[in-house]
Amino acid sequence: MMKMIIATMILSPTALTLKPKILYQVMTSYTFILATISLTFLKQNNFTKTLLNTHFNLDSISSPLLTLSYWLLPLTIIASQHSLSLEPTQRQRMFLATILLLQTFISMTFMTSNLTTMYIMFEATLIPTLIIITRWGHQSERLTAGTYFMLYTLATSMPLLIAILSLNNLSYSPSPFFITTKPLNQWTNLMLWMACLTAFMTKMPIYGLHLRLPKAHVEAPIAGSMILAAILLKLGGYGIIRMMQVLPTTKTDMFMPLLILSMWGAILANLTCLQQTDLKSLIAYSSVSHMSLVVAATLIQTQWSLSGAMTLMIAHGFTSSMLFCLANISYERTHTRIMILTRGLHNILPLTTMWWLMANLMNIAIPPSINFTGELLIMTSLFNWCPTTIILLGLSLLITTSYSLHMYLSTQTGKPSYNSTIQPTHTREHLLMTMHMLPIILMSFKPELIM
Repeated sequence: MMKMIIATMILSPTALTLKPKILYQVMTSYTFILATISLTFLKQNNFTKTLLNTHFNLDSISSPLLTLSYWLLPLTIIASQHSLSLEPTQRQRMFLATILLLQTFISMTFMTSNLTTMYIMFEATLIPTLIIITRWGHQSERLTAGTYFMLYTLATSMPLLIAILSLNNLSYSPSPFFITTKPLNQWTNLMLWMACLTAFMTKMPIYGLHLRLPKAHVEAPIAGSMILAAILLKLGGYGIIRMMQVLPTTKTDMFMPLLILSMWGAILANLTCLQQTDLKSLIAYSSVSHMSLVVAATLIQTQWSLSGAMTLMIAHGFTSSMLFCLANISYERTHTRIMILTRGLHNILPLTTMWWLMANLMNIAIPPSINFTGELLIMTSLFNWCPTTIILLGLSLLITTSYSLHMYLSTQTGKPSYNSTIQPTHTREHLLMTMHMLPIILMSFKPELIM
């Protein structure tokens, strides 16, 4: 574990010292090597167990998310290459160093076996993300988006810190996750649960605490959007699943208001998607609806629902990242994100239309994709818990299909409304799409790797 963390940390100063001519070649190659090594973590065997120590640990919950974060690291660099090439070399170096610093914090959050360290790293991810949004965002609203992002996260993470300090005092062992707490009364249990859930649900985010997310996505550069949607949202789900092992056991009925809010939130976020005109904003709201399903699944705390939540988080990581990349490809050519102004792209970029279709089908969760596996497990476990939920879940699924097809038809079909010359797509962009789609297809054949 330490080898991976040290290798990632060293890449940050490397980005600041490399010659400009070989900057992207070296950084992309090194990050691809790290991504390849991280694939070994998916198979928990004696070799991976020898890499563990008392401070860092990997299990079936953290290893798929860690692999996802390392896999998307080179892809963020490839996706940002065109927009960064127009900037001074020093800013390009700083951008790469910030991305790698963020990756270091993310990997330490997933690897650590200590509650306090997890909280510190969980909060530390805020700083590089804030720098990426405010420094490399494209519009003047980026400072407002950064402020929203910071205030939401900091305000809700204070109760989490108090809860963690309280758990450390109550536990019999100081550091590991698997601690046995002393018996507490019902209200203390509820307060501890609510303090932890509020922080992690804001990170996901649950509907009602989601306003920072579309703003941050719209203002962030492509690398920021990819990391936000694919990895940082998953910190919330990971945190909830992790804290279940630590917090005193509580009945699912206690979470009834949050379960109802998450399922209604999924429907409301989907309906919001239908009225969006901005492409990035639409994809951001679709993330809110998918994460609401993950919240509902984690709260009922059954084996199937947790497997479904983990599967959907990984599948959504690749799908949303791919959609943001496609939106960026369109934006770099038409210089607008308004969907009605980007229509008719299938006449000019037919191969990109194929990628759009595949990404939207994955977003709909068409069988036999890994997205379908995740949603099927979640829907089955929720239906088993309460049959009435099938109405809300069915409605949510129907609206998801509607806005995904609306997004595809609005951007690809029709008569083009622009006169400027459109550049053809580059091999770099097709490689980017392939590297997103390949894991989704391969995981469909062997989903137990990430369950």
